[in-house]
Amino acid sequence: MKNSSLWLLLQKMRVPFIVIVVTYTIAIAGLISLDGIEVDGEIYRMTIFDAFYFVTYTATTIGFGEVPYTFSYPQRMWVSALIYITVIGWFYGIGSLLSILQDRLFISEIKKTSFRKKVRKIREDFFIILGYNNVTKKIVGKMLAQGYRVVVIEKNPDRANELVLENYVPSVPILEADIYDPKALELAGIKSKYCKGLVSLFENDNLNLKIAITAKILNSKIPLAIKSTTKHMTENLEDLGVEIIENPFEIISQQIQMLLTAPSLYKLVRWMHGRGDLRTTAFHLPEGKYIICGYGRMGHEIKNVLEKNNIEAVFIEMDATKKNTFSKKEQGEILFKDADDKDVLLQAGTEDAVAIIAGSKDDTTNLSLLSIARKINPNIVTIARENEIENQALFNYANINYVFMPSRLLIYKTIAALIDPIVDKFIAHATKQDEMWAKELLGILKAKVGDNPTIYKLFVDDQHALALTERIKRKESIKLETLTRSRANRDVFNPVVALLLLRKDELYLLPDMSEIILEYGDQILFASHRDAIEDIEYIAENIHELAYVLGEQN
Repeated sequence: MKNSSLWLLLQKMRVPFIVIVVTYTIAIAGLISLDGIEVDGEIYRMTIFDAFYFVTYTATTIGFGEVPYTFSYPQRMWVSALIYITVIGWFYGIGSLLSILQDRLFISEIKKTSFRKKVRKIREDFFIILGYNNVTKKIVGKMLAQGYRVVVIEKNPDRANELVLENYVPSVPILEADIYDPKALELAGIKSKYCKGLVSLFENDNLNLKIAITAKILNSKIPLAIKSTTKHMTENLEDLGVEIIENPFEIISQQIQMLLTAPSLYKLVRWMHGRGDLRTTAFHLPEGKYIICGYGRMGHEIKNVLEKNNIEAVFIEMDATKKNTFSKKEQGEILFKDADDKDVLLQAGTEDAVAIIAGSKDDTTNLSLLSIARKINPNIVTIARENEIENQALFNYANINYVFMPSRLLIYKTIAALIDPIVDKFIAHATKQDEMWAKELLGILKAKVGDNPTIYKLFVDDQHALALTERIKRKESIKLETLTRSRANRDVFNPVVALLLLRKDELYLLPDMSEIILEYGDQILFASHRDAIEDIEYIAENIHELAYVLGEQN
């Protein structure tokens, strides 16, 4: 039955309904079988309708009096009895109904029915977010700001209520259910043509894998953004065909690599994620001895980067009870915390270290370690892992040189991969370049566009660039630089730089705008001055503006 709440109500009210019917039947049968006396003394018997009418208002304690005539004593004796029978029956029925209305299962079914209706009413692109926490809360807000709808599944009722209290506009439907339940995913619209992706960023890799398998079975075409913290799990997700695999520790290791060898590249990536502008000073990690506190998944990734760059490092495992979980070789290379923080840091040689990375799972421990390290070595560069977003004020106050926040990295990665895939592709290919390439690009952007360029995306299709596509269909050659001309003076080029052009299976990084001929279906990523974006849009969509910049009209 599609309406489970109605079915549940009917099922639970079956016995109370039978009780009311039986009491009414007994009361009515007694009244129609007893003799009454009319005003003129004639004997009469009540009709079924009269008896039903009288029992109805008597059982509900309304009481309009004796109808249609004054009752005889036998009738009054029967009415005295039926009042108790029917009123008790009604009380039982009403009590049962109130109990059902407070029943968790019934309330859950009512919410499911409401949720299903809300999801079905969505007639625009939306994403399914599994779990509602500090990370997904930021993702929900950013997706709504970008004009997308969001549907959330959360098992914890307190967190679900927290989302309701946020009062998002437009509203965000939320379902309290197991996030890996196939029925819950179907209710959330995973099979809908408007569903553009699903996000699962739980700490438990096995749970994320289970969700990925379930989602791919239900809809193999839906893009998935899944968190993975190990290479083994990443391989499993790749085998499933998961499009977006997010390993925060791998991202951190990539950032450390950039901070060591290509700080300008890191500055470029930060700007692409909307963090700062091109005036921000590039942070450069020094060369020398490093102290790494925490040898978990993040510690392993950092070790690989430091070894790759031939940097000396001392690793400290903050939980000495884990010693037996490491190989004998690793036990010989790692210091295990068996004393207070100061003794361990002194033993690791903090006095002559150039940097310390506090990468444990506990924010208090990380802050404490860096504070002690600064007392031992005031010149040491401090780097911290911030685990909880709500602790950001503490880390800001601590004046740490650099903070890695895995949760924030997941937010930026998810938004870029799902909402701005062309931006994600640019970042992926840009991070493969070197410091010289990044420095040159930053120089071009500053000189041509300014310190704070705006990212703009153009799709060469009928919906976004009708004027262009009409000419392309007529086999006319339109160069990419056409879009960068000024509508006020076609001989002047606007401050615009093409960062990336996607064409089917081809990718052009920093394409030559004077050489590239546009084709239908091209996706272009620009870095532009804000005022120039309007010119690009008009030229792409308006046949007269396009004709002007092509020199066909004055």
